[in-house]
Amino acid sequence: MPSTTSQPTSSISSTCSSIISSVLDNILPTVSAESSNPEAEKEEETEEEEEEEEPEDPAPAIRDECTETKCAKYKHHFDHCQEKVNEGKGVEGEDCVEEMFHLMHCVDGCAVPKVFSKLV
Repeated sequence: MPSTTSQPTSSISSTCSSIISSVLDNILPTVSAESSNPEAEKEEETEEEEEEEEPEDPAPAIRDECTETKCAKYKHHFDHCQEKVNEGKGVEGEDCVEEMFHLMHCVDGCAVPKVFSKLV
């Protein structure tokens, strides 16, 4: 009959904890904060801000132009629907989603080629 050694539960628990900790230390890297100089960081941030001025996005202006010109009839239908719904003159539960989708589809079709030509 094999002999069994009985270890206290706390000893087994600490052994398991030690093994798990060891495995995790080998798998997961330890990360520590670097010591830094706050003044140097401020100087770097200022330099980066000066260097990285983002150009103005032309897309909103192009989309607005398309809304007012090529897609004016869809905007008119959408605005009319909005007025009707806001005044309570529309059918109960009516929304203007369909009109909005027509307007968005038109604006996207008009604006996309112009926006992409500006990216070059």
